[in-house]
Amino acid sequence: MRIVEISEELQPADVNRILVRAEQSIESVMQGVMTLIEEVRIDGENAIRRQIETFDGVKSPVLRVSSQQIQQALDETDNQLREAMSEAIERLRETSSDSMPKSVITKFGESSTVTQRFMPVDSVAVYAPGGKAVYPSSVIMNVVPAQVAGVERIGLFSPAQQNGLPATEVLAAAALLGVDEVYSIGGVGAVAAAAYGIPSLNLEPFRMFTGPGNIFLAAAKRALRGMIGIDSEAGPTEIMILADDSAKASHVAADLLSQAEHDENAACVLVTNSIDFAERVNQELEVRLQSTPNSTRARISLDGPQSLILVVNSEESMIVAANEYAAEHLSLQTSGNSAFASKITNAGALFVGSYSPVSLGDYMAGSNHVLPTGGQGKHSSGLNVLSFLRAQQVIHYSRPDLMELEQKLLRFSNSEGLPAHGEAITARRDD
Repeated sequence: MRIVEISEELQPADVNRILVRAEQSIESVMQGVMTLIEEVRIDGENAIRRQIETFDGVKSPVLRVSSQQIQQALDETDNQLREAMSEAIERLRETSSDSMPKSVITKFGESSTVTQRFMPVDSVAVYAPGGKAVYPSSVIMNVVPAQVAGVERIGLFSPAQQNGLPATEVLAAAALLGVDEVYSIGGVGAVAAAAYGIPSLNLEPFRMFTGPGNIFLAAAKRALRGMIGIDSEAGPTEIMILADDSAKASHVAADLLSQAEHDENAACVLVTNSIDFAERVNQELEVRLQSTPNSTRARISLDGPQSLILVVNSEESMIVAANEYAAEHLSLQTSGNSAFASKITNAGALFVGSYSPVSLGDYMAGSNHVLPTGGQGKHSSGLNVLSFLRAQQVIHYSRPDLMELEQKLLRFSNSEGLPAHGEAITARRDD
C-alpha cells in the first residue's frame, strides 16, 4: 500500500482530498437499468427469465423455490456451518430484541394523550448476492431484525446458480430462519419483481427491499425508491483502522486484507502516527498476499487509489481523519482505545481493541454488518430493528382539553392565514 505522510495537523478538507473513494457512477448505468425495470413491469416472468439467462447464464431457473428445496439445502449443509449460523442468529436476535423501542404515552390535561408507537412495515424483500461470494450472513443480518420488529411477510431473493437455485448456503440460512418465500432472482430483476410483483409466480409486491449488491442493484434501488422502500444504495465495502505502534502489525494487516478480498474497489485505509509501524504493516501485507486465496483481487484493492496508509503527526489528526471519512467499519487498535472511541462520532460501526476484528462483526458478534458506506455514516445508521419500524403518533383529546387550547389555536391559524383551521376548533365549541 502507498504511504502518505502529513506533517501538519490534519484538517477536514485534507481528508476529503487525500482519502478518495472508488468511483461508482450510478448514472452511467441508469439508462440500461431503467430498461430492465420496464421490461419486468410489462412482461413479468418472461422478462425475468430472459434477464437470468442473459446475465447469469442460467436457462431454466427455479424462480420460486419450494419448501422442500429449502429444507433439502439445510439437510445438505454440514453440521459445523449449521451450528455457526444458528449461533449468529441467536446472538443477533438477542441484540435486536434489546434495541426494540417501547411505545410511550404522554398525558395532557385531564384525559388527553399523545401516544408514540412503532409499527412494522408489513412486508420486506431481502436480497443476498451470489457473485464472487455467497452470503448466508447477509440473509441473517437482514431477516433477524425484520422478524424482531414484527414484519409479517419476509421474502428472499438471490441469484440462480447453475443448478437453477440460489446457493445452498443461502437457502440453508433461510431454512434456519423460517423464511419459506424464496426466489431465484438476482440483480435489477429482483428489485423490479419485489416492487411490481409477478402474478404468475404468486409474488405480491413488497413494501421494502433490503440487502447489498453491485452498482446495478444500487441503481435499481435508486430508480424504484418511493415505489418501494430501501435500506440504502450501498457502495464498495471499506475499512479504516486507527493504530499506533502499540498495535500488532500482523493483526492490522490481516484486518486490511479481510476487507480487500471482498472486491477490487474495496477501500482499505490505515491511519497511524508512526511511520515505522506503517512500514511493518506493509511488510506483513506482502507476506500474507503470497498465500491468501483471493490475492489477485485483494492486491488490486490494496493498490487502488481508494486504499492507502496515512501517517499523521498526532492522535487528534487521527480522530479528524476518522470523523471526516466516516468509514463503514472503523477499527481502533491503539493504546488509548476508550479515549478514541469516545471521540469518534461518524462511523457505521466501531470495532474496539485487537480482539474485535471486523470479521467478527461480519458473522457473529451480535452486531449487524449492513452498514452505511461512502461517508453516509455522517448522517445514517446501520441496519437495525428501527429500519423496519415506522414511528406513528396517536392523538386522543377530550373536549375540555381541546377547548382549553381554543384561543391559542385560533391565534396560530389566523397568523398563518388559515382561518378554516380555527373554525375546525370552534365548530366543536357548542357540542
